[in-house]
Amino acid sequence: MDAKTEAFPKLTAAQIERVRAGAKVRKAMKGEILFEPGDTGVPFFVLLSGTMSIVQPYLMGERLIATHEPGGFTGEFTMISGQRCLVRGRVTSEAELLEVTPEGLHSIVARDPELSNIFMRAFILRRRELVNAQAGDVILLGSRYSANTLRLREFLTRNQHPYEYLDLDKDEGAQLVLDRFDVRAGEIPVLICNLKTVLKNPSIAELADCLGLNSAINAEQIRDLIIVGAGPAGLAAAVYAASEGLDALMIETAMPGGQAGSSSMIENYLGFPTGLSGNELAARAIAQAEKFGAKMMVGHSVARLDCARRPYEVVLEDGNRLAARAVVIATGAQYNKPDLQNFEKLQCQGIYFGATFMEAQFCGGDDVIVVGGGNSAGQAAVYLSETAKKVYMLVRSGGLAQSMSRYLIQRIEENPKIELLFNTEIVGIEGDKHLDRVTWRDKKTGQTSVHEIRHLFVMAGASPRTDWLKGCVAMDEKGFILTGRDMDGAIGVRAVPWNHSRAPFMLETSLPGVFAVGDVRAGNVKRVASAVGEGSIAIHLVHRVLAEI
Repeated sequence: MDAKTEAFPKLTAAQIERVRAGAKVRKAMKGEILFEPGDTGVPFFVLLSGTMSIVQPYLMGERLIATHEPGGFTGEFTMISGQRCLVRGRVTSEAELLEVTPEGLHSIVARDPELSNIFMRAFILRRRELVNAQAGDVILLGSRYSANTLRLREFLTRNQHPYEYLDLDKDEGAQLVLDRFDVRAGEIPVLICNLKTVLKNPSIAELADCLGLNSAINAEQIRDLIIVGAGPAGLAAAVYAASEGLDALMIETAMPGGQAGSSSMIENYLGFPTGLSGNELAARAIAQAEKFGAKMMVGHSVARLDCARRPYEVVLEDGNRLAARAVVIATGAQYNKPDLQNFEKLQCQGIYFGATFMEAQFCGGDDVIVVGGGNSAGQAAVYLSETAKKVYMLVRSGGLAQSMSRYLIQRIEENPKIELLFNTEIVGIEGDKHLDRVTWRDKKTGQTSVHEIRHLFVMAGASPRTDWLKGCVAMDEKGFILTGRDMDGAIGVRAVPWNHSRAPFMLETSLPGVFAVGDVRAGNVKRVASAVGEGSIAIHLVHRVLAEI
């Protein structure tokens, strides 16, 4: 079965009868609109007779997305995530349909494995088609030389949200759009939501709110579990929590998938012999979690944890509070920024912290630098070598054996386009609006050299994202969270004493009912499989904590 057939299958008579058990029959006249872009709580429809078209409004009118006939069904991934509808459904000939509420659809997906597989596969593939066709409710006008443009593109891409991108440097139609919405080129990046709301250089939170990405989340609800961070550890926790009946909410500031999400290819993850990209892994995990009923809030950062009493409250940057009986901290770690003049100014303008297709397309045919000696740096170097003229890989230490998988070392050593430079560090960067040249130094000889290179990928070292937890949980001297037995003898090391009649569970922090998993935890093994394992184990322990309350 090809992808098109899987995206738009027709249900058999027996399958339709199973849907009918939880549906009501509805008749619709030709020309009737069943749902519009921006609608929430949109029903799921199965056609019994007649036809309907799925279209999307855009600047020049409407574009046809799909046509449904008897046996066909409506919807794409917003049916599972609960986010706003992206398309218009119009009946094109008198029709009879089965109408299922969103709750009814979730019930079918939960209890009927065959229909669940058909619907989920179709919804995921339909969303992929919308993304590939740039058929969304967003138009982004920007420039490849704009750091803020790249920031918004990365957010939309990592969240699998379809959008149309117009580059002011090369798209002739971009100026016409600017004129139509009375926007000046100097105000880019500009986002146009739903063909009516204009945002000039918005924050990620403003963009998420405009798109209604969090419209299905009830902020007043006290949940069983809040998971802060949607990297592999947080996503695994969400999948297992929701599948085991817990009311779980993930909070992700911007980029689902964490550091792994920016990896071009992960080849040593169990069960994927040909590898998969970090973004693909994150997208699949999000689909799993939301299939089981987990919710995800994106675009809002956590300012602090109110840990004085239970239920605990996660306080967002806008002051809103979200309460939960248990918390899993999966905020991960971020690559360290070198202490170099101009570094902040040139971020996303020649300096990057991830090597995905988006970044790689900026530097095809040019020389590039990758800084770091871990697996992420190795994967980036191999991936970039496919399009770059040459890849210089700068490693501060004298070798790779202690920090990188053997298969990656072999690929790097055998790749004629990658030059390994050990005991080497960057000491200077130059550029006005974009990185122009880099100076590095051989630590053994002290010799420096200047290179006209415009693309630098930094993947060295890591610092935990734990500032928002100060005073609540015990940490080591580097700010990583101590858990379980690792807290023994931690007095004087950002210590917060354990205050409970029982001993802390494995992965439990010094705050009862709060767990730390993945790269944010002291002693964590920096592997995707390890993070996924910790996220799943934490849920077993969350159940034990909830039983105490």
